[in-house]
Amino acid sequence: MMEIITAEQLMEYLGDYILDAKPKEISEIQRLNYEQNMSDAMAILHKLQTGLDVNVKFTGVRVFEYTPECIVFDLLDIPLYHGWLVDPQVADIVKAVGNCSYNQLVEKIISCKQSENSELVSEGFVAEQFLNNTATQLTYHGLCELTSAVQEGELCVFFRNNHFSTMTKYKGQLYLLVTDQGFLTEEKVVWESLHNVDGDGNFCDSEFHLRPPSDPETVYRGQQDQIDQDYLMALSLQQEQQNQDINWEQIPEGISDLELAKKLQEEEDRRASQYYQEQEQAAAQVQQVQGAASPASARQSASNERKRKEPREKEREKEKNSCVLL
Repeated sequence: MMEIITAEQLMEYLGDYILDAKPKEISEIQRLNYEQNMSDAMAILHKLQTGLDVNVKFTGVRVFEYTPECIVFDLLDIPLYHGWLVDPQVADIVKAVGNCSYNQLVEKIISCKQSENSELVSEGFVAEQFLNNTATQLTYHGLCELTSAVQEGELCVFFRNNHFSTMTKYKGQLYLLVTDQGFLTEEKVVWESLHNVDGDGNFCDSEFHLRPPSDPETVYRGQQDQIDQDYLMALSLQQEQQNQDINWEQIPEGISDLELAKKLQEEEDRRASQYYQEQEQAAAQVQQVQGAASPASARQSASNERKRKEPREKEREKEKNSCVLL
C-alpha cells in the first residue's frame, strides 16, 4: 500500500528477510555455512544503494565468479543472469577465453602481450579482439541462451555494462524494466524489449502493449543525464571503497547477528554524520561568499547615494549665492 519507499526502508526489509529466511532443520555444518553466508551478505548489503561488483564468466548466463556480492542474490532467492557469452562454434575464441572470468581474462591478455611465445601472443590478441567486439557485454549467442534459460513470467536480475536491471519473460520475449530518468513523465512506458545486442528495444506498458515515448528528445536527454549520474555514482563508489574504515574480512567468524547489526549501524551513522558535516561546510562557505559580497554592495549603494546627494547640495549652494529679481 505504498507508492514510495526509501532506500533505508528497503535495506531494512531485505535484512529482515535474510534473517527470517534462515532454514530451521539443517545439519550443524549447513547451519554454520549459512550463518557465514548471511554474515557476508549483511556486510555488503549497504552497497546495494550504490552498486555491486560482480565478475562474469563467459561460459554460461548464470556463471559468475563466486563473491559475497553474489551471495546476496542466493540468500534472497533472486536469479542473476548475464548474456556475455562466447560462441562455442568459434574455436579460437573458445580457446583464448577458456574458463576465465572477466578480470582473469584482462590479466591473461596483458601477460600474453608480454610473452615471447608467438602462440600466446596470438591467443592474447584473439581474446582482446573478443572484448573489443563485444563491448556491449551482450552477444547473440548469449541472447539466445538467455531466452532459453529464463522461465516464462520469471522475475530476475540482468547484469550488463555495470548495471543491474529487472528482467522478465512474457510470451517468449525478454523485457527489461525501464528505470532511466528520461521516462519519469512517461507513465505508460514500463518495459523495454531485449531482442538484440544494440540496445534499441521496443517500449511497452505494464500489459506489454507497445507504447512509444511521447517525446523522444526528452527521453534521450534523460538517458544522457542518467549516464552522467551513473558515472558520478561509480566515482562515488570507488571513493567509498578507498575510504572504507571497516575491514569486513577481519570480522570474527563467530560474531552474532546483533553484534554485526551494531557494526553496520555504527558505520551507517558515521557516513551520515560525515555527509551532514560536508553539507554544513558547503552551506557555511556559501554564507561566507554572500557575507563577503554584502560590504561591497553596501559600499556601492553608499557611493550611489552620495552621487545622488551631490547635485542637490550643489543646487542648494547655488541658490544661497544667487538673488531673485522681483
